[in-house]
Amino acid sequence: MAIQLYNTLSRKKEPFIPLEEGKVKMYVCGPTVYNYIHIGNARPPIVFDTVRRYLEYRGYDVNYVSNFTDVDDKLIRTAKELGEEVPEIAERFIDAYFEDVSALGCKRADVHPRVTGNMDIIIEFIQTLIDKGYAYESEGDVYYHTRKFEGYGKLSHQSIDELKIGTRIAIGEKKQDALDFVLWKTAKEGEIKWDSPWGEGRPGWHIECSAMAKKYLGETIDIHAGGQDLSFPHHENEIAQSEALTGKTFARYWMHNGYINIDNEKMSKSLGNFVLVHDIIKNHDPKVLRFFMLSVHYRNPINYSEELLENTRAGLERIKASYENLQHRKEASANLTDNNQEWLDKIIKLEQQFIDEMDDDFNTANAISVLFELSKVANYYLMEKNTAVVVIDAFIKQFESFFDILGLTLDGADGELLDEEIEALLEQRIQARKDRNFQLADQIRDRLKEMDIILEDTAQGTRWKRG
Repeated sequence: MAIQLYNTLSRKKEPFIPLEEGKVKMYVCGPTVYNYIHIGNARPPIVFDTVRRYLEYRGYDVNYVSNFTDVDDKLIRTAKELGEEVPEIAERFIDAYFEDVSALGCKRADVHPRVTGNMDIIIEFIQTLIDKGYAYESEGDVYYHTRKFEGYGKLSHQSIDELKIGTRIAIGEKKQDALDFVLWKTAKEGEIKWDSPWGEGRPGWHIECSAMAKKYLGETIDIHAGGQDLSFPHHENEIAQSEALTGKTFARYWMHNGYINIDNEKMSKSLGNFVLVHDIIKNHDPKVLRFFMLSVHYRNPINYSEELLENTRAGLERIKASYENLQHRKEASANLTDNNQEWLDKIIKLEQQFIDEMDDDFNTANAISVLFELSKVANYYLMEKNTAVVVIDAFIKQFESFFDILGLTLDGADGELLDEEIEALLEQRIQARKDRNFQLADQIRDRLKEMDIILEDTAQGTRWKRG
């Protein structure tokens, strides 16, 4: 069965069939690098890194491109405020971006193109649009003639007449129609600039992705993705530019992730709830933040709070504790044959359930539910008096496969246990004693003893301390 992908363009799920069998061309809009990324900026890298990982798991060769906007109004303003040059600001925050998203488990794209490194192709793209009659120069600025493109509004499902309402030509703009958008801006005094046929200046925001997607992936790509806020006007404008230039479909599938709220309020600097990833991961395991992001379907809004993040951490540690118990139990397991197939069939069934959920528009929320079920089944198996190496290995392999697809790691499995992992092990030991599975209870005690954790059974329950 083919992967079903929700296409923003058609507003429905469609079978995912790439242009070239076995290969996927995927472009994800990257950040404007004038500051550290906030938690909303982190959702697209996490979501679409997971999409990429799953496509690779399903056997596709994915060519993944994600750009950096390293020159625009925000960068110029920040450079002036700090008394630095735009390239210095961009370089610093590109490094910071890589540091943050790497901590979140995101693999680097195959190409991370920058605007400043592709100025020649951007200028050529704009000139071709002028030559075709889709753009015009006005006193050094260049604008896209929106009404000339018949399909404008098809991504956002709006008509030109609907878009016209509320639009106006601002003071200083030199465009012919309020709906027209800028492709090239004349440089102001003291601003970073490049030579062009229309004078010194720099590109508008929308043109960069059209030009770089064409350069690195070709005239038609399989998946174009980004945050929901980019759907209009950014992605709408990309379609208009690219399809006017080539006469071909720009992107066959459009994917957009939902917004993030902070404590049930929209994130904004004015509300004082503007949360940077750089700050969050100082106090929290970044993989917990990733797990939290994936616990909600990517198209749905997600609400961030410290309490919800803590609940996510506890859930992830319970899963890791199950994996840790499997690793430890493997040493005491034998080459048994009784009931092996019954348990192996359960593991295979869970693997298929995971695939089915991910095939349904990359539903990581439901896939994570399958991961919890795998943990639960593993715990039940560990309550068996006699366990087989082949089954233990199958469980371990499945945990590692699911974690890899979700971009998570089982770090700590061979190192010092975290407090949360210890608590999870204690809960399993208590349950084992209730079930009169004293062999498992003793194994957990021995495991904790090896890690220099001392248990004390009291009338109020079992307590622990590090030796």
